[in-house]
Amino acid sequence: MAELQEKDILEKIDLMKQIVSGFTDVITKENEALQKGDIQGIKALYEQKIKTVAAYRSASAFFIKNREAIAAFSGDEKDELRALSAELNKVLRTNELLLKTRMEAGKKVMDTIINIAKNTNKSNATSYGSHGTYTPLDNNRNALAFNRTL
Repeated sequence: MAELQEKDILEKIDLMKQIVSGFTDVITKENEALQKGDIQGIKALYEQKIKTVAAYRSASAFFIKNREAIAAFSGDEKDELRALSAELNKVLRTNELLLKTRMEAGKKVMDTIINIAKNTNKSNATSYGSHGTYTPLDNNRNALAFNRTL
């Protein structure tokens, strides 16, 4: 491995460590906002998150392209990057769980509202059967629209 290559690898590892640390910070802040239900805080982090993900992808391209050189390289910097990446992975898993929970809760709330509206509206709804005739007994298939901002 030439000295220049080792220097390049060290520079890329240092850059990646900075990006991974920044990514971990952004996701940690988003997790805290999700736990508090702070929608404005989550929105405020969006642009920063997009920029960090783009930088992460860009830096990752070097590591993918130079796998053999990175695998052959040994040093404390590589171990530090591995530890930082493990921490990022941990906060990303937490983020995934929090986002899924938030989406499922929102879906259940909307489903509840829709079911209440359908049951309330069932007696007033009209429906047509398979032959195009009015069937008052099958009036549970009425259309319902809802505003997503609820």
